[in-house]
Amino acid sequence: MDSGRRICLGAIVGVHGIKGEVKVKSFTESERNLERYGVLEDQHGRSWEVKVSGHSKELLRVKIKGIDDRNAAKELIGCRLYADRSALPELKSEDEFYQADLIGLEVRLADGSAAGKVAGIYNFGAGEILEIKVADGGRLEMIPFTRAYVPEVNIKDGYIIVSSVSMQFDEDDGDDGAEA
Repeated sequence: MDSGRRICLGAIVGVHGIKGEVKVKSFTESERNLERYGVLEDQHGRSWEVKVSGHSKELLRVKIKGIDDRNAAKELIGCRLYADRSALPELKSEDEFYQADLIGLEVRLADGSAAGKVAGIYNFGAGEILEIKVADGGRLEMIPFTRAYVPEVNIKDGYIIVSSVSMQFDEDDGDDGAEA
């Protein structure tokens, strides 16, 4: 699988039981989608056939063909599971994106000036957050991934536009040591 054509669907973060099941943090919209894309590949190029067997908390329990005991499952902790991009469904609207397509995009202000690059995307429960590596100094800042803060996303040309309000970062974080 060409590394430029693959999308990370999840990561193995633990083991479950003694029969080789693993715990997977799914990055798919619907967690059960993990098994819909056929044989998955890890970052080392190994192929894995997966079957979701259940979930515990926010993780999936997954059985991987050929992994039949706890020790073999432990060896897989830290592996990321990828599918070929061609196996993923077409996006239904121009307002939908695969997170992998956003990472690395140039961040611009409305006047076209460079403000940084998208370094990561997170969701802590209240919506998606973009992590921006700011152009001057390289520090990391986070902004909500909403139309108010990010009015334009142009995957084809490799950039996003952010509102000037969202990019008014200050070197001083405002913490003067005083408690509120």
